[in-house]
Amino acid sequence: MGKAVYHDIYVELKKDIDNERYAFKEMLPTEHALAGRFDCSRNTVRRAISELVKDGYVQSVRGKGVMVIHQHESIEFMFGGVESMKESLIRNHKTFQTKVVHFEELEVDAALSAKTWLPVGTQVYYIKRLRFVENEALILDVNYFDRNVVRNLTPERAAESIYEYIEEELRVKIVTSKRYIVVEKALADDKQYLDLAGYDCLAVVKNYAYDANGTMFEYTESRHRPDRFVFFDSAQRLK
Repeated sequence: MGKAVYHDIYVELKKDIDNERYAFKEMLPTEHALAGRFDCSRNTVRRAISELVKDGYVQSVRGKGVMVIHQHESIEFMFGGVESMKESLIRNHKTFQTKVVHFEELEVDAALSAKTWLPVGTQVYYIKRLRFVENEALILDVNYFDRNVVRNLTPERAAESIYEYIEEELRVKIVTSKRYIVVEKALADDKQYLDLAGYDCLAVVKNYAYDANGTMFEYTESRHRPDRFVFFDSAQRLK
């Protein structure tokens, strides 16, 4: 490749780690070797590696170099970013399928408003989507989408990527989300739809999403079988 900026190198090295060209606990090539590979300066390589450090992919080891610390054992979901389920599973290199098991339109009442934070009287789509990962039913998504924001949603679109539909077809910008992660006992729907493998509890991610106007347009509960669930973030100690 020609002269590469640090972001191009970062993307390429991240792809190499995701594809396990550089495996867990393996050392990356030296700065000199990477500078030769990408035809750039060592400073540019250092900038790319610093981005990988921020993402939790590598760690500098004094006197040895840069070691890969990213693992692929479970399905990793980002804590700090806003990412659709489809985007997460593609990033994790998992085969997946979505089945819509419930789809209806309803009006938010007082009890549902207390649960979802959506105002009483809001017209919503109420959807349940079963996520098969590597042919196992591992995740049950329970969604409430504001129909004033997410217009003309259909079961067929819900079986694909709702976020993709919102951003690419409706041109609505998804800006922020608040998430709460709790452990809950398995409910009747969980037992009916999920391959629980003997577990009687789930990791539940409660997500409240907002658009560029500050409108909360989504409340979702993603109900995960706990042995295949990892939510990750990366932090650096500042001292």
